[in-house]
Amino acid sequence: MADLNYSKHIRKTYGGDDPREVPLYTIPRASRYLKIPQRTIRDWVMGWKYQTKGGLAPVIKLPKPNVPILSFMNLVEAHVLGGMRRLENVSFPKVRKGLSFLEQQFPSPHPLADQLFETDGVNLFIRKLDHLINISQNGQVEMAEVVSGYLRRIDRNISAGVIRLYPFLKKDPSIDEPKRVMIDPLISFGRPVLVGTGVPTDVIAERFYAGDTFDDLARDYEITPTQVEEAVRYEGDARKAA
Repeated sequence: MADLNYSKHIRKTYGGDDPREVPLYTIPRASRYLKIPQRTIRDWVMGWKYQTKGGLAPVIKLPKPNVPILSFMNLVEAHVLGGMRRLENVSFPKVRKGLSFLEQQFPSPHPLADQLFETDGVNLFIRKLDHLINISQNGQVEMAEVVSGYLRRIDRNISAGVIRLYPFLKKDPSIDEPKRVMIDPLISFGRPVLVGTGVPTDVIAERFYAGDTFDDLARDYEITPTQVEEAVRYEGDARKAA
């Protein structure tokens, strides 16, 4: 299938709906998959309520604002936001300021997923026409040494944009983690699967905890014992993070 036909393909396959925009992930499930605390994700998608200040609006817009269920695109946004906070220590006020600037200058339903962010650990940048625009400083154009390893864990398509996410494998992630688990809305209803297999990680983990050995599972699913171990480790760490 040609790259440019991807967007048409997913809409035809799903009766005209884009599966990336369908509410699929409860907050507990998103927390498990991304290894980000439930309270943090809830604040990002539902907003902050304070008795004295009245609260702050959400930074991730759900398909149904009053229903706390994330779409695949929301999951990607939470992954990007988690990377900014956990890996690169960008302050949340600067993230919010940058998103406000984007909303005014480059409107998008999913700015955290649609834009190619870069950061120097202090400010946020987006790249436009070979320039880095500092969205934390109201659009100042400048150059900087940037690190954006979490963005390399997202696959994009020319016609459709974001199509696949490789979540971090550990609760405390590192930039160079291997891509061994992926989330694709076209595979296994958007559940995490082992890369190159389509086998859901939760199925492997459930059988392992029920008593099957690594060798048993490797033989049944025609994968390696190492892949079985990765699935079990990912699911185990995900449960602890939630």
